[in-house]
Amino acid sequence: MYTPAITGTGVFTPENTITNDELVACFNTYAEKFNADNADQIASGEIAEMPMSNAEFIFNASGIEQRYVLDRTGILNPDIMHPSLRQRSDDEPGVMAEMALDACAKALTDAGKTAADVDAVIVAASNHERAYPAIAVEIQDLMGIKGFGFDMNVACSSATFGIQAAADMVRSGSIRSALVVNPEICSAHLEWRDRDCHFIFGDVCTATLIERKEDATGDHFEIISTRCATQFSNNIRNNDGFLRRTRPDGMKDRRDMQFMQNGRKVFKEVVPMVSAHILQHMADEGIENTQLSRMWLHQANKSMNDYIGRKVMGRVPEPAEQPNILQDYANTSSAGSIIAFSKNSDDMKPDDIGLICSFGAGYSVGSVLLKRC
Repeated sequence: MYTPAITGTGVFTPENTITNDELVACFNTYAEKFNADNADQIASGEIAEMPMSNAEFIFNASGIEQRYVLDRTGILNPDIMHPSLRQRSDDEPGVMAEMALDACAKALTDAGKTAADVDAVIVAASNHERAYPAIAVEIQDLMGIKGFGFDMNVACSSATFGIQAAADMVRSGSIRSALVVNPEICSAHLEWRDRDCHFIFGDVCTATLIERKEDATGDHFEIISTRCATQFSNNIRNNDGFLRRTRPDGMKDRRDMQFMQNGRKVFKEVVPMVSAHILQHMADEGIENTQLSRMWLHQANKSMNDYIGRKVMGRVPEPAEQPNILQDYANTSSAGSIIAFSKNSDDMKPDDIGLICSFGAGYSVGSVLLKRC
């Protein structure tokens, strides 16, 4: 048996940003036109008037101030309101693979390694740009990595589930190392015309190199333990898929092909589940909350993280103990906790203990206990 460790991370960040004010201006233009075009039906009560959005509402509801996106022109066009990405031929790298090359290169540089040192690629993300061939195999080919690759999807928990899969393979000796890659183009599965969720998501790609601890050449984090759990719920759902054309409603309405959630139920049900999961994971490893130096939580909603932080720490965590990147990146699904870890871990001291945790649709929750080495 070998001890797995995180030896490097990388973050690809798109060039484009959208502020809350810009987003609100576009949404309200769309809402005003919708209300005007449907004035008679609204007056008769057949349909509800579409409410306006505002930046204060967005920040108070989420803690988000802006988001990075691959394309802003389509999103901010009231007649389109979704990303507009160029058509690619099958002979070109896919957009997710292209994002991943940047993040993976940074992770390898951070670890002092090259593609020749990697045995496997795991792409773990909420939405993949195609069913097959696997994006992980495409990344493997583009990077010249020998070995194997595969895709997996556990929604917002994909990164921690991917880390557990990689850590288990390293621990067993079946591989020496793996890149866990989280390309998230969340802007493409978000319904930008829905006031309750139009502000939530952003785009990014993260990569994490997991190796045998003995192969680490610099500062690293020993993976003490990983734990995953799932519990079925329909409260976060996306019905897009190849079977849609087989059904009577076909492709007529795009709404349920995008992100949908019952936010109040999600908060009420997921937060206690995650808090209990973390506390039990720590207890089973003999780790007291006083020993926990840092938590890198899933970046979905500041209020959710604040609640979990208080439950786990037994007090209000200091900002440095529970870093947020939500205000800059918004919710980037599986990548959020890895961004927080990548950007807020270098200052930790040897033997400091930290925890990566992500949670989301499924319901799913994954936690990774780490020790700085």
